[in-house]
Amino acid sequence: MAGHSKWANIQHRKGNQDAKRSKLFTKFIHEISFAAKEGGNNPDNNSRLRAVIDKALNGNMSRNVIDRAARRGVRAPDDINYEDIRYEGYGPDGIAIMMDCLTDNRNRTVAAVRNIFTKYGGNMGTDGSVSYLFSKKGIISYGAGTDEDTVMEVSLEAGAYDVITNDDNSIDVLTAPKDYLSVKDSLEAIGLTMISADVIMYPKITVTLNARNEKKVLAMIDAFEGMDDVQYVYTNANFSDEER
Repeated sequence: MAGHSKWANIQHRKGNQDAKRSKLFTKFIHEISFAAKEGGNNPDNNSRLRAVIDKALNGNMSRNVIDRAARRGVRAPDDINYEDIRYEGYGPDGIAIMMDCLTDNRNRTVAAVRNIFTKYGGNMGTDGSVSYLFSKKGIISYGAGTDEDTVMEVSLEAGAYDVITNDDNSIDVLTAPKDYLSVKDSLEAIGLTMISADVIMYPKITVTLNARNEKKVLAMIDAFEGMDDVQYVYTNANFSDEER
């Protein structure tokens, strides 16, 4: 694959978002509680819970806070219900944007999402309007200088379907969602340091933005990520090195 890692592009402002630790932790707690309520608080029997616990630990959330959130989810009254909802739409230059939300008030969330699309020159779409432009994949990313042969041998044997070395010498390991955790466990066992690892909606094609629209799109994404109800934001926008 030419150019930079798509994973690096998708996660263009992860470091900036991670700095907003309080809001990030709140989102982790919501998802941990939701996953535990839906499937129990044993991560060995609940893959969604295990995945979000893994992300929370990587984000430096303490195990005690994670365990309390899981217990709270199991004990949550039946009349406290969160919905898992995906919203889709278009931004400047026709880029696709999707966001996964957890909300206890669908009307509040959809109104806020629609307002952000409008404010930044986009349009909210119907269900399925842009989701066909993405596919769900596990991505495990390593920085330049990582032993490519070792990563390839271990990951492919564990069930990954592709290993990509990018022009900047970063490495992306791609997996089917069902194989993600087993591949990640195998790679962690050899002790190499991962930059990032997650199951995401991966763009099938990317769209290069007009230079004047890059800041507008970044502001739109930041606005979506700033919403308490929004857990994840995905886009097929291709940002320049200066804005990444």
